[in-house]
Amino acid sequence: MPILHLILVAVVQGITEFLPISSSGHLVLLPNLTGLEDQGLLIDVAVHVGTLGAVILYFWSDVRRAALGVPKVLRRQVDDQNAWLALCLIVATIPVVIAGLLLKISGFDEALRSVAIVGWATLIFGLVLYWADRAPTKKLSSEWSLKDAGLMGLAQVLALIPGTSRSGITITAARKLGYAREDAARLAMLMSIPTILASGALLGFEALFAMDAAAARDAGIAAVFAFLAAFAALALMMRLLRSVSFTPYVIYRVGLGLILLWIAYT
Repeated sequence: MPILHLILVAVVQGITEFLPISSSGHLVLLPNLTGLEDQGLLIDVAVHVGTLGAVILYFWSDVRRAALGVPKVLRRQVDDQNAWLALCLIVATIPVVIAGLLLKISGFDEALRSVAIVGWATLIFGLVLYWADRAPTKKLSSEWSLKDAGLMGLAQVLALIPGTSRSGITITAARKLGYAREDAARLAMLMSIPTILASGALLGFEALFAMDAAAARDAGIAAVFAFLAAFAALALMMRLLRSVSFTPYVIYRVGLGLILLWIAYT
């Protein structure tokens, strides 16, 4: 696979994976603008590994706390903040794992990958984010409850519709529940870790059977560039959220959605 194609896909995926602007929308737009072919399953898995590494590194202290809490949750001993964070993440992840498996088994996931659906989802859920971002701030991430984790987990199921944006819909739910912008983004990013792990494991088994030395090299390059792009995008977004709302992302999504709809219907 040409190196420039690998880097382009990795950077686009890395930047858009965690920003609330729909990575799938950009990956649909990319071949329409460049004429490049689909990168394939292995590269998809590789860029997800890269973005996963970025979010784990950036939120390492929170990830470490959740990891320390998992054994206590398994022993039904939820008696500290670490275990509580781990339990909330588990509750938030269950809905999308179940829905994703059902979608994959039914084969309906392929039917959702039309440019029109991606365009409408990009546009509509961008406007929903704007609506939710008007909600008053009442909570911090340290106040995350099982009820809120469950509601955010149900919202995350909508991300199975290409164009919705996984980070966008979970941030939308968190803002509507009253979490501060930076805290909403933090919770959404932490929720992405078990979700990416689950989807990566599902796709990874298929991708491994098709891997040879050249494919492994391409996957490694894609993972590295996706990691760098995702880490930079995360750092920039979290810094901007201290003083800027989600409105710039909404404006961008509306524009992207309209472009995708124009492509779909012309």
